[in-house]
Amino acid sequence: QVQLVESGGGSVQTGGSLTLSCAASGRYDSIGDMAWYRQAPGKARELVASSSTDLTTRYAAAVKGRFTIIRDNTKILMWLQMNDLNPEDTAVYYCTAEVTTFRPFTKIPYWGQGTQVTVSS
Repeated sequence: QVQLVESGGGSVQTGGSLTLSCAASGRYDSIGDMAWYRQAPGKARELVASSSTDLTTRYAAAVKGRFTIIRDNTKILMWLQMNDLNPEDTAVYYCTAEVTTFRPFTKIPYWGQGTQVTVSS
């Protein structure tokens, strides 16, 4: 079983910064694509940023230039640096990773429990 644990959420004022962390633990053979999603109250979960195994990154238009996704393949850690935050960034942020085990063979996306980010004006 694999666990993803996020940390680093909190409350900041507009223009502030936060860095979220995501750590993977448990039994697995490889980690594929990793990503951060967020879900604001009353809204659907949306992709914020993603990082593939070759460290190619993608960002949602709303966060491009303000957020940076960083991934450490050796330690299976991922961070989301968030700068110039605004109230529209308020949401629960989730990390997700595609996890592969060889015996038995499984390839499953795992999700963390989420961490709350609140930005006040």
